[in-house]
Amino acid sequence: MGKINYNLKMEEIIKSIKKEDKRPRLLLQVCCAPCSSSVLTRLREYFDIDIYYYNPNIYPANELNKRVETVKELVDEMNLDSKVIFPENNPEDFYKFVENRKNDHEGGDSCYKCYQLRLEKSAKYAKENSFDYFTTTLSISPYKNSTWLNEIGEKLEEKYEIKYLYSDFKKKNGYKDSIDLSKKYNLYRQDYCGCVFSFKEMQEKKHEK
Repeated sequence: MGKINYNLKMEEIIKSIKKEDKRPRLLLQVCCAPCSSSVLTRLREYFDIDIYYYNPNIYPANELNKRVETVKELVDEMNLDSKVIFPENNPEDFYKFVENRKNDHEGGDSCYKCYQLRLEKSAKYAKENSFDYFTTTLSISPYKNSTWLNEIGEKLEEKYEIKYLYSDFKKKNGYKDSIDLSKKYNLYRQDYCGCVFSFKEMQEKKHEK
């Protein structure tokens, strides 16, 4: 079986939406403003989007708050009619879910569990609040496994009976566009994934230089 083109799957969904001449409600789980900028630009024409900032992995607490405030600033700058939903982000939920991350590397099995934690919380919220679709900005990063993200999304679609918008947002220069848009909107850009383990890995690399 060949590799699935998730960007093409998304375009097919959007094509069917355009034919139906409607604007479905989309819950977009976001990781940060820079990654969100390109995704929102691409999807705003087709969906009524609300933003779900659930990332209990982000360390430390002031970094979490800085990232969500930057997302709010981006929404204002883009003149979007979108709510930024900021549920409780309890770091203990993350630590319990990925207790082996300290012995793992970025991109390893613990990252899969972290994706799963954030996407499941998003799917539940989308279902409970009558959204038509849910998805995540995470696939825009070249450091994130888009195959894993879409496989998790597909399973959650079946589990919660809420449509998942397949995606690989890094395609069609999505990641490059996010960098350009970050400069345009003067967005804060972090230099590590977000969790305490990636924070320590980032510091170690700096000390090695």
